[in-house]
Amino acid sequence: MAADQALQLITQLLWTSFLVAAPLLVSTLVVGVLVGIVQVVTQLQEMSLSYVPKLVVAFFVLLVFGPWMLNRLITFSTSLYSGIAVIR
Repeated sequence: MAADQALQLITQLLWTSFLVAAPLLVSTLVVGVLVGIVQVVTQLQEMSLSYVPKLVVAFFVLLVFGPWMLNRLITFSTSLYSGIAVIR
């Protein structure tokens, strides 16, 4: 395996992992910031108030984006396994 093939493979791996993780991370980040702002404004420092909305949003994001994430991972895995025969 040449260095350029290895770098291309690593680039594809990192890009795929970024795309698969991005919807879940961005949505929970936005909800966390909004809940944090509400907690600061109301001075309500309850720990469960910060976790429950994030868990609910993460559940719904996985319901909505889960098939797309799985399809993306399957496509990457298929291309990875089909590329094994080409690697010297």
